[in-house]
Amino acid sequence: MKFAEKIRILRIQQGKTQQAVADGIHVSLRTYVSYEQEGRYPRNREIYDRMAAYFGVEKNYLMAEDESFVTQASEQFGSRGKQQAEALVAELTGLFAGGELSENDRDAVMIALQKAYFDCKEDNQKYVSSSRRKKEE
Repeated sequence: MKFAEKIRILRIQQGKTQQAVADGIHVSLRTYVSYEQEGRYPRNREIYDRMAAYFGVEKNYLMAEDESFVTQASEQFGSRGKQQAEALVAELTGLFAGGELSENDRDAVMIALQKAYFDCKEDNQKYVSSSRRKKEE
């Protein structure tokens, strides 16, 4: 189940309006609506924490593995890192869809690729000019 579906179901089950949830997690109504109806994701983990506390669920329930990876990339490397992470997830989804890997093998591949991705991003940060780094954030 996707993030948007999860929060919509939780909101309806608890009899809350979108405005009430937005106020409860300290975001604008527009921002909350973008999560629930447009399929957008929070930019940082703090919002996931507030949502989990508000709905009375575990943060891990709200965050799938790929969502966690994209959020981490966004927090560490800005919008460009987020775009690259989303592209990587999309490509891997296609790879896994037609493959015959076991669940454990798929998990191991994903973890290894995420580690490689972040290692490369960290290495590349020392070669990016400071003005470009600020622009990407």
